[in-house]
Amino acid sequence: MSNGQLSEVGRSGDSALEIRALLAEHEASLLRYALRLTGDAHQARDCVQETFLRLCREDASTICGHEAAWLYRVCRQRALDWKRKEHRMQALDTQQAAECFGRDPPPSDRLERQEDASQALAHLAALTENQQEVLRLKFQAGLSYREISEATALSVSNVGFLIHTGLKKLREKMQAQARS
Repeated sequence: MSNGQLSEVGRSGDSALEIRALLAEHEASLLRYALRLTGDAHQARDCVQETFLRLCREDASTICGHEAAWLYRVCRQRALDWKRKEHRMQALDTQQAAECFGRDPPPSDRLERQEDASQALAHLAALTENQQEVLRLKFQAGLSYREISEATALSVSNVGFLIHTGLKKLREKMQAQARS
């Protein structure tokens, strides 16, 4: 189900099907996102579960047309609430996240991309937290600038600036590493 398809029907059978479709489409990426924010697989699952429970209680008219951004915003709030409560966050590498939630790519693709991905992740960790978050939402979750803006409460122009400067820094670091 793509953005804008959650109808304004009450929580009837049609709406339940729409929620299931949103769950199928966004659950894995929300789990990865929550895992990155919390550093804890169990807590990430809880955040995503609470997000979809809140979706079931939400008036469809309030989120119709921006479902993905709404889901990420609610999931982010749940994860940040937990993070503030626990006062800790652990970074995960790509392989750990893939083992928890993702489907492994074919072995040939995985070997080919593993080195580049680990280098990019190492350099990503050197960026500011805001840059890391917007880059992950853009490239891992596939959200638009507007959806990232809604999920993070940053302006669309600030999201664009953070993505631009973050990518520029990553490119510079990777090119410098390739030359050495």
